[in-house]
Amino acid sequence: MKIDLSGRAAVVTGAGRGIGLAITRALVDCGARVVAADLDPAAAAEGAPRGRVVAVEADLAVPGGPEGAVGAALREFGRLDVLVNNVGVCRPRDSFLSVGDSEWEELFQVNLMSAVRASRAALPPMLEAGRGSIITISSEAGLQPAPVFTDYAVTKGSLRILTKLLANEFGRHGIRCNSITPGPIRTPAWGKGGVVDKLAGEWGMELEAAIDHFVRDVRGMPLGRIGQPEDVAALVTFLASDLAKQITGSDFRVDGGQIATI
Repeated sequence: MKIDLSGRAAVVTGAGRGIGLAITRALVDCGARVVAADLDPAAAAEGAPRGRVVAVEADLAVPGGPEGAVGAALREFGRLDVLVNNVGVCRPRDSFLSVGDSEWEELFQVNLMSAVRASRAALPPMLEAGRGSIITISSEAGLQPAPVFTDYAVTKGSLRILTKLLANEFGRHGIRCNSITPGPIRTPAWGKGGVVDKLAGEWGMELEAAIDHFVRDVRGMPLGRIGQPEDVAALVTFLASDLAKQITGSDFRVDGGQIATI
């Protein structure tokens, strides 16, 4: 069964690398046109068919940034069918007590308020069209928080509540809202200076060994391997399509079986 998004217009925040870049490429491969918004969105447009990706340089952590990305889609494509709230940052922390007000504020603005502002801008044109799909990328840290993820965990957990709120209010208008909760995914955040690099120093391990230890022993992922950005992107394309027309208000985990369910 082929996912066909021909004629659809999408906005992807944090599209310049990692999961956002993979999502942008997957949407384009399925036929969509995409506004790729990021502080540095250049990679999103590289190799894309002409006219299919509009790279928008935007600070998504401030008022006007997310709204500008939505406005670009309406100007360039005349419509907006899909919003992917993906942008986010994770700063490794020592403990809850080590995180001050400015650090909390930074992550609330990037991780939560970017999604609030983008959704608030995207909803009016979706309401006018009588359809739309808002997909928000959360994190497993928001389900099982640890001190190293203090403010990141709280902000990412809040995104699932935002998703359910939007699904409940706007579902009757044909707008579907779902979230995706990835487990460990191989992104630039897993490189030097990232959370696991910090843990590697504490464990006395090289980075690659620390990643394997984190995935297999600390997180206990049954599949025993770290995920790839394309694993998340594949689910985004499904949720954006009419194949998912009866799905809203749901959260989907892409975590290698890490979090047990009943």
